Amino acid sequence: MFKSVLMIEKPLTSEDVEFVTTLHGDEKISFIVLMQPRGDQADVLLRAIDDVALGELKEAVHEADRPEKPAELALEHSLAALRAAGSEAVGHVIEDHPMDKLKAVVDESRADEVIVLTAPHYVEEFFHRDWASRARHKVGVPVLKLFAHSE
Repeated sequence: MFKSVLMIEKPLTSEDVEFVTTLHGDEKISFIVLMQPRGDQADVLLRAIDDVALGELKEAVHEADRPEKPAELALEHSLAALRAAGSEAVGHVIEDHPMDKLKAVVDESRADEVIVLTAPHYVEEFFHRDWASRARHKVGVPVLKLFAHSE
């Protein structure tokens, strides 16, 4: 069975689930989902800049007003969706030091790959501070960056 560590920042949509569960054809995949919600002030500013870059000015103005789903609920929703699609799935909410936690999980589970599934974060990506860029230098397995679907 193929083992993937899946880093997410919001609940998986049905399109996301279909996408990640079919990446390797008919091969069964076991997921370890790491959920790190974005929510501090720096993240709000970066998300607003990303919204402006995408031409979504109305969203940029209201970025701080959007309530975040509790991370535990978002994780449980995502795990249930992956299991319903026929995959094994366990997960953790991570608050601090996501790259250290990612490295530890990859090493402990002997994962085959890391999938980073997030919304576009153009400022972070430009400076190579996004999760995928940072993970490529840390984990020692292939890192695939995918953009999450909107609800």
